[in-house]
Amino acid sequence: MPDSDLIRLRSSLTELAPRGRTALLPALHLAQQLHGCIPQAVAAEVGAVLGVPLADVYGVIDFYEMFSREPKGRTVARVCGAPPCALAGADAVVDALCRHLKSEPGTVSSDGAFTIEHAPCLGLCDHAPAVLAGEAAFGRADPRQSAAICARDGNRPISHVGGDICILTAHCGKGQPTSLGDYRSGGGYAALQKALSMAPQDVLADVKASGLVGRGGAAFPTGIKWEGAAKAAGQPKYIVCNADESEPGTFKDRILMEEDPHRTVEGMIIAAHAVGARQGYIYVRGEYPYAFKVMGDAVAEARQAGFLGENIFASGLNFDIEMRLGAGAYICGEETALLESIEGKRGFPRIKPPFPTTHGLFGKPTVINNVETFCNVPLILERGAAAYRKIGTERSPGPKLFCVSGQIQRPGLYEVPFGVTLRHLLYDLAGGLKPGRKLQAVLMGGAAGAFALQKDLDVVLSFENLSAAGLPLGSGAAMVFDDSADMRDVLKRLAHFFADESCGKCYPCQLGTQRQYEILSRTAADGPGSGDRERLSDVGSTMIDASLCGLGQTAATAVLSAMKLWPEMFDAKK
Repeated sequence: MPDSDLIRLRSSLTELAPRGRTALLPALHLAQQLHGCIPQAVAAEVGAVLGVPLADVYGVIDFYEMFSREPKGRTVARVCGAPPCALAGADAVVDALCRHLKSEPGTVSSDGAFTIEHAPCLGLCDHAPAVLAGEAAFGRADPRQSAAICARDGNRPISHVGGDICILTAHCGKGQPTSLGDYRSGGGYAALQKALSMAPQDVLADVKASGLVGRGGAAFPTGIKWEGAAKAAGQPKYIVCNADESEPGTFKDRILMEEDPHRTVEGMIIAAHAVGARQGYIYVRGEYPYAFKVMGDAVAEARQAGFLGENIFASGLNFDIEMRLGAGAYICGEETALLESIEGKRGFPRIKPPFPTTHGLFGKPTVINNVETFCNVPLILERGAAAYRKIGTERSPGPKLFCVSGQIQRPGLYEVPFGVTLRHLLYDLAGGLKPGRKLQAVLMGGAAGAFALQKDLDVVLSFENLSAAGLPLGSGAAMVFDDSADMRDVLKRLAHFFADESCGKCYPCQLGTQRQYEILSRTAADGPGSGDRERLSDVGSTMIDASLCGLGQTAATAVLSAMKLWPEMFDAKK
């Protein structure tokens, strides 16, 4: 590599150098942007500037899907292969792009301009099939659009937003971000001003009284989490927004970030006041470049207006937010893996306990919640806990966002109070199935969810009712499959997702996801073989019992659900 290129890289890294290893992820993004890949000379320069051993730099590069040591095309076009996109024709899009470029997936086109890759999920499930060409997103991609995709010529997909209520999504559905001025004119940051006039313990009491639980899938009580961090010994304390939304069928956080970014920022500042934090981080998945830009712009706007920084609203609160962009690793949606990633390491989950509330980011007390959870916080402070609890049910209070995708008339994001039925969500709001089709199944809770059938349409969407029906709420995803869907292929693709995304830290998940994928691939191609049912059951139960984190513990959930509902699908031919 010419000395001039290394000098340019060194100059670009100057601002990051004082942060040391914690700046490794942004430094690698910068290096790859400048050079197209991260060869040895570039990796060595990054390590030297940040004071990180070269072996550790390589470990991080190789861990994340979007970093590469080998040259790729100047534009990488990623085509989503998750079930909603596959059902909508993603494979035909890949074939058409490869024919247009006269290349194969994973190779560089003859002119060096493109590399076509299969992506596990792009978070554009409501726009299936989806393509991300560089930073340009394409929804409902048509094989005949190959030239336009390669030219990155098209409009950014705009999601359909609807529902019975319009609270969290009040500024969404317009296809553009809400400015600070528009957000404030609609009452934005008033909840923060109210919170800053209250004692931190009173803010904590309101959040606890509201009954808000985390909206990322684990459903842990938010107020208890915040109280744990507030009472924990040690300074500084941190607020982290988990925006690494990477599970097929889930895209709500993307829409909230892209169209109402200040609501998340306001929720994080209120959390900082409640627990006594001075620093926050927003970690956005690498496949969301537009959301990352919008959130970064909102943070800068808030800082310039005095809502972030020193002595916010003359209250004595000092709090600021730093952005982090992921690089393609579903495991970083697990809270401790995300913290490791911010620290400049591979995104391996930690053994718990200790929990982040006492030993989180940099070993200090940390609150970590997802985007939708933080977006509920201003609503609680604005209306009060009692009024908030009037939305939804007694045991599942508040509004809930549901992502509806797959073979449905109106895929999109729907805001409803807890307590409506699945039938209402799918048929009254999302328009039902396409003409002439019958419902085969609904995968509830995302790729790690379970299947609902026609008989389950009248189940009430709440934590307690779904649990009683044996269905997970998860993050609020509903993936619809009509009678034309090949469920063996669907299961194979779900298994491929988990096998591809397993971090490999623990053997039950590393080996279990691979064996599960191998069995389901064989089943999809040739039908089930003798003993496959028993093997899948054994692998699934082992992963559930012995995996270190939620990825392995839920990687078999959909498969085990399918085995229970459709036993004939797994019976070997006699």
